[in-house]
Amino acid sequence: MTPTTQRRLIFALIGTSLLIVGFFGLRARDALREFRGHRPPSFIPGEVPPAETDVELIRDWMTIPFISKMYRVPPRILFDALEVPREENGEKSLAQLNEEYFSHAPGIVMEIVKAALRANQPPPTGLPPLTPLPSLTPVLP
Repeated sequence: MTPTTQRRLIFALIGTSLLIVGFFGLRARDALREFRGHRPPSFIPGEVPPAETDVELIRDWMTIPFISKMYRVPPRILFDALEVPREENGEKSLAQLNEEYFSHAPGIVMEIVKAALRANQPPPTGLPPLTPLPSLTPVLP
């Protein structure tokens, strides 16, 4: 292969690769823009979303701060119930805490957290006011 042919082939390959990179780069940019458009559902300003009450939804991948936010119970209460230090364990999942502190009893961390949540959940909110029913007796003028 002559040097001129070889040079042309190299430039053609570089040009083709730049086109491919540009094509997929633009597609990635568009996908990222689309992804950023998906936001969590917004709530009415001033309205606080309801706290979760079903402790059976807790899974071992969850962290104590996540659970405390979800169930509206201060994380201090959950760490005190587990008797583990808060500073070192804020980012650890329940499974990691169980492995580190209670390896002799699988699943005990989740049960302790569930019991602490049941004992410390905020009181249920009041029922909405009843809608008055229209009078069944006719009103005489």
